[in-house]
Amino acid sequence: MTTEKSSDAQVKPEDVDLVIVGAGLFGLTIAQQAVEHAGARVHIIDVRQHIGGNAYSYFDEETGIEIHKYGAHLFHTSNKRVWDYVNRFTQFTDYVHRVYTTHEGEVYPLPINLGTINQFFRASYTPTQAKALIEEQAGRYADVEPQNLNDQGIKLIGQPLYEAFIKNYTGKQWQTDPSELPASIIRRLPVRFNYNNRYFKDTWEGLPKDGYTAWFENMIKDPRITVSLGVDFFDESQPFNRNVLAAMSKPVVYTGPVDRYFDYELGELKWRTVDFKEKRYDEDDHYGCPVMNYADADVPYTRAIEFKNFNPERVKSGAYKPGRTVVWREYSRFAERGDEPYYPVNTDADKTLYEQYAARAAATPNTVFGGRLGTYKYYDMHNVIDTALTAYEQQVAPMLGK
Repeated sequence: MTTEKSSDAQVKPEDVDLVIVGAGLFGLTIAQQAVEHAGARVHIIDVRQHIGGNAYSYFDEETGIEIHKYGAHLFHTSNKRVWDYVNRFTQFTDYVHRVYTTHEGEVYPLPINLGTINQFFRASYTPTQAKALIEEQAGRYADVEPQNLNDQGIKLIGQPLYEAFIKNYTGKQWQTDPSELPASIIRRLPVRFNYNNRYFKDTWEGLPKDGYTAWFENMIKDPRITVSLGVDFFDESQPFNRNVLAAMSKPVVYTGPVDRYFDYELGELKWRTVDFKEKRYDEDDHYGCPVMNYADADVPYTRAIEFKNFNPERVKSGAYKPGRTVVWREYSRFAERGDEPYYPVNTDADKTLYEQYAARAAATPNTVFGGRLGTYKYYDMHNVIDTALTAYEQQVAPMLGK
């Protein structure tokens, strides 16, 4: 990979076959596919100073711990095409994600399972007894179609468990009363009537053995892929800007905010963002787990992430400095322009607005819109890769004459 600062860039638009705006997983996958299958010369630009988008990580200088700069990123998938693809560029650890939550000074396992239920009710219910209890506690919500998140939560896990573990956590996450949020947000809230507290159900999961950034660098090692960082697509003083590329009819893959591409002409799509506050401890291990949720309203943050615990194999090998650990506390709020967007709010008004932008995007020649920001969807990493592979085959390859 050739990485250049915009001020030193020697690559010109006329020298490349495809321009990719955004060095996240969608853009990196398209770039790799374009080189492999079309022999294309690809130039990637990104306004940030690193590749990898929100999945970017770095190794902390003091402790050696791998920090996920934009919050915990955990790879998991049941899609064999995606699993086979990513294993071309990295090996994965055998990490299995498990989450715990603190409620009224006591720690419980998540997702809600038979262990959570028996601990909460100080009981020893069998699976059959626990199911009957939850159905009873769902009460009048059991046989109705929920109209909001509050009712949906009660229907799925009963009122006591919902109010203890979901209601206040969700209220903090969205800064909105759950009765005013759509039921779809927790339509598939899991509850397990066994003691399995593995968080994901997917066939494969793990973390990249050498870190996320090494994985991403491997994807774009081909010298026909060049990268310029710190470059704004909308800055007309640099050569790879929207207007110049459009005038040249240059094929473009755009992964930035779709409303920004059209200068917010129809209005702004709404997002949630996340702020992090770091705390370091003179301890080998502060939480005993990678992620600790905080279910109570009187704790202002939603969860704490202890990065060291994502990689116990590195702790064992001595790669991490002993007696020191790094924790990030996560605070959720509505995004303002200039914030890092994380989760689409997706109200009915947002969905209607996005459909209008999507129609404009579809009518924009020589341009493919993709990724979370370009399609106003919340994707896990495997979803991003899968949609990128499909977009290459169906949209990008034809633009390249393949």
